[in-house]
Amino acid sequence: MPSISDSKCILVVGSTAGIGRALALAILDLPSQPTVIVCGRRKERLDELVASHNATGRLKSVTLDVLSERNALKSSIEDIVNTYPDLDAVLFSSGIQRAFDFTRPDTIDLDSLECELATNYTSIVRMITFFLPHLIKLGQGRPTFLYTVSSGLSIVPATGIANYCATKSAVHSLSISLAIQLKEKNVHVVEIIPPLVESELHDFEGTTQRLSNFWLSLEEYTKVTMEGLVRGDPYVPAGMVIEQHKQFEEGKLEAATKMHGRFKAMTQT
Repeated sequence: MPSISDSKCILVVGSTAGIGRALALAILDLPSQPTVIVCGRRKERLDELVASHNATGRLKSVTLDVLSERNALKSSIEDIVNTYPDLDAVLFSSGIQRAFDFTRPDTIDLDSLECELATNYTSIVRMITFFLPHLIKLGQGRPTFLYTVSSGLSIVPATGIANYCATKSAVHSLSISLAIQLKEKNVHVVEIIPPLVESELHDFEGTTQRLSNFWLSLEEYTKVTMEGLVRGDPYVPAGMVIEQHKQFEEGKLEAATKMHGRFKAMTQT
């Protein structure tokens, strides 16, 4: 399978902090020397990132709010594609995490819950849909890539953040289906599956101090994940998620591929 080393230009959505930022900088350091476009809604962070890491001139930035109205988001993505016609890979790392206690339904903030769903899943589907015409067309001449970021919590959920886990399970399932559907278009879908990783994600809920005793350092996580991306693995778990994936997910991609083949044969008869 082609790997991230084949990419000439990659956009990393959600790269102002955490996993997205770390992966963007690691990709910038690849021997293949791709152009890396960091992307997010906080312009000041993007400017700081480019100013401090752009000695090569290959680090670019784009301001994008993934929760923009649908047509506005489509227009923004068309602008990105027009500005960077060599864009052949998109990595989706934007996400938020909220805690909800369903034993106390009166405390559930549905606006917050629906924002989490939109940020972590619906916006990803929209962006994939808007990027695909370009990636499919470019895929006629060379491999193109979609990199999704789910979570080990898509395999074994943490009940206190039930909605977050559900959004990541949706990304996980979507990634398998898209990997099979788009293979014939030379668009390669790779699912990145992090464990609990050092991140600003936990600051909002005030859990950083407690979770820091258990998480994988961002440096170690980035190293392991980049190794998988360079190998061209179809999915890239890390830390304790490696064993969870083996236990609960081994063979699922192959089984879904067979099912896809059967359904395709049925519709063609």
